[in-house]
Amino acid sequence: MNTRRVTTDFLNDPFLIGFDRMIERMRDTTPNQQAYPPYNIVKVDDNEYELQLAIAGFTYDDLDIQIKEGLLTIEGKQEATDEKQYIHRGISGRSFTRVFTLADAVVVNGADLLDGILTVKLENVIPEAKKPRKIEINRGEPEFLKG
Repeated sequence: MNTRRVTTDFLNDPFLIGFDRMIERMRDTTPNQQAYPPYNIVKVDDNEYELQLAIAGFTYDDLDIQIKEGLLTIEGKQEATDEKQYIHRGISGRSFTRVFTLADAVVVNGADLLDGILTVKLENVIPEAKKPRKIEINRGEPEFLKG
C-alpha cells in the first residue's frame, strides 16, 4: 500500500505568479485523455519550468508540438514496422496526444529530446504592468487638495 501523499501547499506561495493555476490546470487531464506518456513538471527557477515527458523509442520526426490559444499539444506517432519480430515488447511505441493548458503569461521557449525524455521549456513572462513597482509618497500638499 502506498502511503505517500502529494501535497500542493507550495501552490499557496505568493511568489508563484501565474504558475499556481498553470500547474493545477496541467494536472487536470483533458476528458478522455490517456495517461501515456508519463510526465514531470520541474521548477527550474522563479519564472522557468520544464515539462518532461518519458517517450522512449520516439525520434524527432515522430513528434509534433503545437501551441494554440493557450493549449500546448504534444503528439507522437510512430509508423508501424513489420521488419522486427518481437518475442517481448515492453517498450510502448503507441501513438499519443497530450494536451496541457498554460496560463496566459506562460510562453514556450523550445523543446529538447535527449535520452528518451522530451523536455519542453516554459517561462512565466510577467508583463511590466504586473511587476512590483515603488509608489512614491507625495511630500507636500495632497493632490486632491490642489485645485
